[in-house]
Amino acid sequence: MTRTAYLIEERDNPSSAYFLLPALTAAGCRVVRCGLGEVPHDLNGAVVVLARYVSPRWARAIARDRGRLSRLVYFMDDDVLDAAMWGGTPWRYRWKLWRLAARHRDWLQGQGAELWVSTPHLAAKYAAWGAQLIWPSAVAGAADGTIFFYHGTASHGPDIRWLRPVVGQVLQAAAELRFETVGGREVARFYRDLPGAWVVHPLSWPAYQLFAATGGRSVGLAPQVEGAFNRSRSYTKFFDITRSGAVGIYARGSACAAVVDDAVDGLVLPMEPALWARAIVELARDAARRERMLAWAREKAVLLSERAGQAYGELWRRRG
Repeated sequence: MTRTAYLIEERDNPSSAYFLLPALTAAGCRVVRCGLGEVPHDLNGAVVVLARYVSPRWARAIARDRGRLSRLVYFMDDDVLDAAMWGGTPWRYRWKLWRLAARHRDWLQGQGAELWVSTPHLAAKYAAWGAQLIWPSAVAGAADGTIFFYHGTASHGPDIRWLRPVVGQVLQAAAELRFETVGGREVARFYRDLPGAWVVHPLSWPAYQLFAATGGRSVGLAPQVEGAFNRSRSYTKFFDITRSGAVGIYARGSACAAVVDDAVDGLVLPMEPALWARAIVELARDAARRERMLAWAREKAVLLSERAGQAYGELWRRRG
């Protein structure tokens, strides 16, 4: 019979990816991933694996049901149980380690928890506890072309907020996709509860050009919420998205839409979230279509640049 292993983690993290998921999968366990505040109703016969941290809610559940668990495991890949090892780390992080890890050390031993560790050093240090060394496994990288993105600045707040439910729908419908945007803490908080979404810290223009040139992006987004500020925007987003090697989805009525031929070198849609979500998934999954559209978009970018060059010449002739 397949055993159920509840993997308790603060969030999706490298510890789980490199160590715990491979180890539990290799053991034939059905892995159920739970947050620090999520406790299933029935733990009878289950394996409970605590990744680094012990929350009060899980501590209560384990103490209550310890006799019904088949195994209790605590895993650490840093020395989070010994406060003397935390020198040089920020005090907020030390408080977190004490609150969620170190102060539970005696309690874990009293509950008969197995200790799994990530290095020979930790195994030797905690040998008296019977520490078991767990070797890491390689993590498969995301395939090229799985990223859809919106790269804006602080002035794009309404568009970033408008996209939030769209991104949620896409990630729910297509687990293989990832979303990338740019912003500070406020934007990071806005998207942090969406697995598969990440927020890049704002970059200088030279750094952004290098960043945008990296591969893996498939669909670029350029929504435009109606507003006085947005009405003055140009179609530079078309250039940004095309330079990134992606095909764009642009808001109807925007400057970008005025230079894009719908379904040829991009998609032009009304600002309806369901339409955007469906179009993102369909376009991201159709590599052949994207390749054709990207080729046309690159030609369009050249034509637009040539048109601009002609306009520059006329501008200077008038001044002469």
